[in-house]
Amino acid sequence: MLRMSNAKNIAFVFIVGSWMLLQSCSVSKQIHKQAQKILLQDTVINTGHIGISIYDPATNTYLYNYNADKYFVPASNVKLFTLYAGMKYLGDSLVGLRYREQDGTTIIYPNADPTFLHPSFPAQSIFRFLKSKQKIDFCTQYYTENLGKGWAWDDYNEPYMTERNEFPIYGNLLRLYKQKDSVTGVPQNVRLSIDPLSKQYYNDTADIGLYRIPERNEFSLTVLSRQVNLNKTLVAPMVMGINEVIDFLSDTLKKDVQLKSNLIGDGIDNNDKKLKVIHSQPTDSLLTPMMHNSDNFFGEQTLLMVSNEHLGYMNDEAIIDTLLKADLKDVPQQPKWVDGSGLSRYNLFTPQSFVYILDKMKSEFGLERLKTILPTGGEGTLKNYYNSDSGFIYAKTGSLSNQIALSGFLITKKNKLLVFSLLTNNAIGDGWRVRRAYENFLKIFRERY
Repeated sequence: MLRMSNAKNIAFVFIVGSWMLLQSCSVSKQIHKQAQKILLQDTVINTGHIGISIYDPATNTYLYNYNADKYFVPASNVKLFTLYAGMKYLGDSLVGLRYREQDGTTIIYPNADPTFLHPSFPAQSIFRFLKSKQKIDFCTQYYTENLGKGWAWDDYNEPYMTERNEFPIYGNLLRLYKQKDSVTGVPQNVRLSIDPLSKQYYNDTADIGLYRIPERNEFSLTVLSRQVNLNKTLVAPMVMGINEVIDFLSDTLKKDVQLKSNLIGDGIDNNDKKLKVIHSQPTDSLLTPMMHNSDNFFGEQTLLMVSNEHLGYMNDEAIIDTLLKADLKDVPQQPKWVDGSGLSRYNLFTPQSFVYILDKMKSEFGLERLKTILPTGGEGTLKNYYNSDSGFIYAKTGSLSNQIALSGFLITKKNKLLVFSLLTNNAIGDGWRVRRAYENFLKIFRERY
């Protein structure tokens, strides 16, 4: 009887397994038909190549893979890996800086926090603290990699390629504001020349350009030829080496800040009880705009903060290597990960690697928290997409010239939670066409599965 029972059990398991395999194959074929019709035959997408991965975490199975183990330039989808690092190592609140008191002097150690005097963060505990001190020594790490490997050098004047550094001030951007018949800049201690023709700026009709000389904080406000409505703040990245940091900090605090270089050595011991910590902002108040607005500067600084917290010094290459060898050692295909923002075209990831990191974040941090950090339809970088049925998709976009990405969570009409990644590279044509094809595919997928 025991042998017969075992035989029946084996037969039952075989039948169930076979049925599940057939069902899986059937679903995969159905998905492929839709992918073929909407994505693979799209006249823009098929000028390049696409990778697709759709995963069901409830059954731990891939519903569909197409080039899912192939490598793509992912653009800002890289921020999903940066997001994991930030959620893992930055705690509930950002460490704005560390400090210690010595003989009446406050010695401060920077932590790469990008929120100091940033206009999006009105609460400024670090500023109040520094303002209250009489004598300040700034202990530098001499972090000098202001631009990442593989970034486009001629984009240096674009706000989306703001320089990274160990102690950001004002978001490392010069901002010009129109005030009646004058222009006000923040910060004020930069060299700004104004084209006399820029008086047209006051009529809100001239297209104005704000330009910086490479490697110097010398700016010019110039009228361009096109006629457009311009009633907005003008911004341009500043050079933010250590000398500029000390100058801006001294000017802002209205006191002399002294530069020290020999107090850190190879790094700091975050467990040193002599070092006190001041927190600046809730961590998610930084991570949310990083993902909603695809803020490259926040992405880069987040990775530097993680490095400083986890390793005791700021080095994006070192922290990436550490994460990939430890926390992310199980990623299906080892990525070539080089920056925190995705600006670099040296980055190479697979669709399955994004499915992996999304599923890992869901397991470790919970879907509800991710729903507040990732944009849904009609929000952030998805503001022009998925408007008719927002709340069923939470995803990160990615865009570089000819590279379009979208990875995230999809909730179907049957209330199934799925994880997906769509990566298109080298497609010639309008990027919005690719994004709209993604939208059509995911909407049909949501309806049927």
